[in-house]
Amino acid sequence: MLAGIEKFLEKRLKLKVNKAKSAVAKPSVRKFLGFSFTGGTAPRRRIAPQALARFKAKVRELTRRTRGRSLAQIVKELSVYLIGWRGYFGFCQTPSILRDLDQWLRRRLRAIAWKQWKRGITRFAELRRRGVGRDRAAQTAGSPHGPWRLANSPALTIAMPIAFFSSLGLASVAALQTAKSTEPPDTDPYVRWCGRGGAARLPPIPIGNDLRCFRTMSATPL
Repeated sequence: MLAGIEKFLEKRLKLKVNKAKSAVAKPSVRKFLGFSFTGGTAPRRRIAPQALARFKAKVRELTRRTRGRSLAQIVKELSVYLIGWRGYFGFCQTPSILRDLDQWLRRRLRAIAWKQWKRGITRFAELRRRGVGRDRAAQTAGSPHGPWRLANSPALTIAMPIAFFSSLGLASVAALQTAKSTEPPDTDPYVRWCGRGGAARLPPIPIGNDLRCFRTMSATPL
């Protein structure tokens, strides 16, 4: 079949066929300009796996060198790329993929913030300042787990919810989709699980006594 198609294109239409990128296969296993298609009786246009891998690689590159840059600066530079990428891929017909990417972006930024806070005392103080309970803040600040795992913990999703990143100007790659998210506005799954939601509040909590308590507290791993 492929030979017949190539003959028609080259002989009749005078077109050059790139054999390295040409094949006869199901649409679900082929990609075209960064897109592919789902299977089934009602195929939908989706982002090709290779394009998703390149997206994550680029985000890692943009957020890898964080020394001397605040989280707000990182978000500002990252959003320039996200807006351009969204303009091309944002009209795919699989919005759940875009929402997953938004969650992955927020998790990566939470991990970066956690690294920037460095010391346990600083981490505990930041969590308390952002509304996390004392016991949960102490357990998280003293946890032996790494930044990526803790970035998805209840404490960090409470401290840095969707509303927090929106206030920094983080672009959402799912913003062009008309399909409604299954999550309530301004909440991540852990925030809803903890019974919290809405805009992030930073109450003026006195943390002096908390810090002394944290120094003597025996933190348990999450």
